[in-house]
Amino acid sequence: MASTLRDLVRWSVKPAEDVDTANTPRINVLRGLAARATTPLLPDDYLKLLNPLWTARELRGEIVDVRNETADSATVTIKPGWGFSADYRPGQYVGIGLRVEGRWHWRSYSLTSVPVRDKKLITITVKATPEGFLSSHLVNGVKPGTIVRLAAPKGDFALPDPPPPKILFVSAGSGITPLMAMLRSLTARGQCPDIVHLHSAPTAEDVIFHDELRNLEVSQSGYRLHLQLTEQDGKLDFNELDDVVPDWRDRPTWACGPTPMLDTVEALWDAAGLSDDLHMERFTIARTDKGGEGGTVTFAISDKTIEIDGATSLLEAGEKVGIQMPFGCRMGICQTCVLPLEDGHVRDFRSGNEHGAGDRINTCVSTASGNCTLKI
Repeated sequence: MASTLRDLVRWSVKPAEDVDTANTPRINVLRGLAARATTPLLPDDYLKLLNPLWTARELRGEIVDVRNETADSATVTIKPGWGFSADYRPGQYVGIGLRVEGRWHWRSYSLTSVPVRDKKLITITVKATPEGFLSSHLVNGVKPGTIVRLAAPKGDFALPDPPPPKILFVSAGSGITPLMAMLRSLTARGQCPDIVHLHSAPTAEDVIFHDELRNLEVSQSGYRLHLQLTEQDGKLDFNELDDVVPDWRDRPTWACGPTPMLDTVEALWDAAGLSDDLHMERFTIARTDKGGEGGTVTFAISDKTIEIDGATSLLEAGEKVGIQMPFGCRMGICQTCVLPLEDGHVRDFRSGNEHGAGDRINTCVSTASGNCTLKI
């Protein structure tokens, strides 16, 4: 009897087993049964007629508002659809898939909303960069009503509950975003630890959440902000950290920002024997090849090569040189495009994770991170 029940559950879940959901397995049982019931058509064929957020195969959301924070950043408010759980931790990130000019683009952004969702909404705050195609589109081009695809919140850069009694936050630029989620969550919970926050930006006008941070200084007696305006005062000198935060060694630290700053922080904490008290979130990937993002892709069996940039997927690269590449959804969901990586390194568009030789990779959502070889 138990074996029969297990087989039934597996049969039910099978059509939806690859859906990335933060909910309990029961959700995918329901998704799978819906797919079974509507075969040969998929539930989406019916559900999308009623509501674009209703789908049996994936997590979706609707952009309901885009609000400017600075000249080059904006907060994007999203209403998640069926299956998205609010049970995430402040500091975690969410994957966003957005269709632009007929092509899906994936990136991950820190959640800036409080995990207890107000009216079932979540927010991300995005800073547009010259090299960031999707970030620029989210800040300057996306319209309310746009449907996006979502991946369940992930990440180890998160604030515990309850928090430690003393905390040090270190951030620069858009590195403020995961820390803002932490600060907002502490306020929502009525928790008031002793926080020192070091934040750097070129000018006051470039400080994302500037007014909210200043209001926290007034309303929260335990919060102290040291704002380093680098065009006026230069970069923060961590060799003089004792002068700014005399008790920094006694404070568990969360740091997020540009790689040079984080490298300096990491070295200082390591030298002090405090690496276990340092939590860091890097928005850029440590490269394993001096060539940087992009590179030469070699298709070993087909004996073809192509040079690509970091915005071109391996699937697209193969198609450009005439290789019949396997593909399905072209979004990293169906697993049809998975191939073994023979040599080199590639980067996943969605998570930023790098994969090396021997890994099986989704070619539709991966790009070269230096020279690499695929076995096809």
